[in-house]
Amino acid sequence: THYLFIVVVAVNSTLLTINSGDYIFYTDWAWTSFVVFSISQSTMLVVGAIYYMLFTGVPGTATYYATIMTIYTFVAKGAWFSLGYPYDFVAVPVWIPSAMLLDLSYWATRRNKHAAILIGGSLVGLSLPMFNMINLLTIRDPLEMAFRYPRPTLPPYMTPIEPQVGKFYNSPVALGAGAGAVLAVPIAALGAKLNT
Repeated sequence: THYLFIVVVAVNSTLLTINSGDYIFYTDWAWTSFVVFSISQSTMLVVGAIYYMLFTGVPGTATYYATIMTIYTFVAKGAWFSLGYPYDFVAVPVWIPSAMLLDLSYWATRRNKHAAILIGGSLVGLSLPMFNMINLLTIRDPLEMAFRYPRPTLPPYMTPIEPQVGKFYNSPVALGAGAGAVLAVPIAALGAKLNT
């Protein structure tokens, strides 16, 4: 039962995380909505990882959780690729390094759940936008790809009108990191409270 619960939590948390805003899973919206991408991914990673980690009580579980999500997302990426879409059509968020920082804070504070939430949540919120901006910089012409390969399920009101790459806020990494760090901590605290 214990292991079955872990599998159920991992799979359902993954589904919640990659669908916390449908557009963040795809390259074009991951670029144009980077701040939303940062907020949703920071908070969803921390909520799932904290819940999962405190349930097992083992440092390293958050990284395991992030690895499951990464593999799961690469499977979906492969599915789109097999349908004839380009490899860069789906963006796989970089969860693992931020989850490692969360595990490190849990381990370094001798498994103190409050420290894991405060320190680990802040580290995730600050690091995840930076890792994902670097990740997105490696993608070839994201919006040109979006125009050439429109998603069949994309609602008309979300169809890109003109390329928006580069037309971000003054500093998307700073804004995303700030918002992610501020929101990740209270939401992780809520997740931990539900866990007790």
